[in-house]
Amino acid sequence: MRSRWTQLTLSAVAVALFTSGASAQQSSTDEGKRKVKTKISPAYPDLARRMNVSGKVKIEVIITPDGHVRSSRVIGGHPLLVQSCQDAVKEWRFFPANEETTQVIEFDFRNTE
Repeated sequence: MRSRWTQLTLSAVAVALFTSGASAQQSSTDEGKRKVKTKISPAYPDLARRMNVSGKVKIEVIITPDGHVRSSRVIGGHPLLVQSCQDAVKEWRFFPANEETTQVIEFDFRNTE
């Protein structure tokens, strides 16, 4: 039963990526790490907004030397919010560096309705 619920929840998140009256703010939890060149804010999933789900999501990203996100891993956050964050950070670009780096990015979702 739980896996069915998880499957339905993830399906709903994939379908409901619209924003309205809600916001997601980003902040880096690791000071002194790679600077972001371009970033996309995650969409506040419609289902999460309607269910009044808010909170923080932490994503660990591995950044290639040329500034692209090679991979991301969820460290914590509500299941209705995490996919939107992962989708957004895949599009982020960082300034180049000499080596691959790992960084934790935190998003804070607040329903303002």
